[in-house]
Order: sequence, then C-alpha cells, then structure tokens
Amino acid sequence: MTDVAIVEDNAALGSSLRKIVESAPEFNCVGVWTTAEDALKKIDAFRPHVVLMDINLPGMSGIEATALVKQHLPQIQVIMVTVYRDHDKIFAALKAGASGYLLKRSTPADVRDAIRDVRSGGAPMSAEIARRVVEAFHQPQRSTPSALDEVKLSKRETEILELLCEGLANKEIADRLNISVETVRVHLKHVYEKLHVRSRTEAAMKFRDAKEEPRFPL
Repeated sequence: MTDVAIVEDNAALGSSLRKIVESAPEFNCVGVWTTAEDALKKIDAFRPHVVLMDINLPGMSGIEATALVKQHLPQIQVIMVTVYRDHDKIFAALKAGASGYLLKRSTPADVRDAIRDVRSGGAPMSAEIARRVVEAFHQPQRSTPSALDEVKLSKRETEILELLCEGLANKEIADRLNISVETVRVHLKHVYEKLHVRSRTEAAMKFRDAKEEPRFPL
C-alpha cells in the first residue's frame, strides 16, 4: 500500500486528486492539506510515501515546502503539481528535492502512473525539463575543492551513485548490482546524508561536479 498526501489550496482540485488516488486499490490518501504550513505540521505524523505538492500555494510556496520535507524526511517522494509549464519554477522544485512533476490537466491515469513511477525509483517529467537537468550537468566546474574530498563513500554507495548518474531507476540499479530495491533505498539515504543533498538529481549533480574533467579528448 502506498500512502499519498495532497497539498492543494483549490478545494475542488484537492477533492478530485483524492478521488483519483483512492481509485487505485494500492493507494491510500492520508490527507488533503490546503497550505504548506498545515502540511508541514502534519506530514511527520502521517509519513506518506508520496506527496502531490502544488507549486503555487498561499503563504509558503510548494518549492520551499518541498525543500523542508526533503531536509527532514528525505525518504518521502514529492511530485510537484502545476497548472502550466513554468520551466523555471519546475526546475527550481527539482533542485529543491522534488522527484518529478504533473500538470493539473493530466489525466487520472497519468496521476496514478506518476505515483507508481516515483515509488519504483523513476522521475516523471517532460522531455524539456529532463533536458534542463542534463544541461545542468554540463555547467563548468567550479574552482572550489571537490564536494567529495571530505566525504567517505563506501564502494557500494559509489557504485550506486555512478548508476544513478546513468539515469537508472532504483529497480534497475538493484538488478544491475544483484541487490534488493530496499537495499538501494537505504544506501541512497546514506548518500543523501553524506552529501548533504535532498534528491536523486542533487546527488547526481554533486557527484558529477566532483569528478574529473571528461576523459575523452576532442
């Protein structure tokens, strides 16, 4: 059973999302909260596996709330929900720790598939946003010391990070290394703590930034 929480200030849309979530036998909606502030007060008690988070909320934004959720409860997967493709806000949400996003005009099947996707280690997003993530990997390296210089990653954690950078989902990583998906999740949690990051995207970017310049001469 996957517990899902919804943070949405539009009552009609919140109710609609609840019905969509509860229409799948493997999903359980633990709450619909209308503000980020209310959600942050309750989320620790309910500990949902997945949160559908509106980007534009009254008061604290969904992006700020996502960063706080991932800081304190990194195992919770957050899917941003937005009314249109505001690329800058969506990308900022991914950097804050979100695992993907949905447009509010998405079909019920799209919503359910996105929840299943993040639970299996995926990251539902459009090709445009995926390209933004890839481009972020290509940014010039800073002249500061490596982010991994003082971090002691185990051999297994390093292997998982390398596969993460290849774009593999948790199940694919588990199959490649012949370990369980839960073991992958535990290792990733330790990696997040060691690298002081909140998401797969941040971990991959920090790991790549710390590696040497490309090995292939032009």
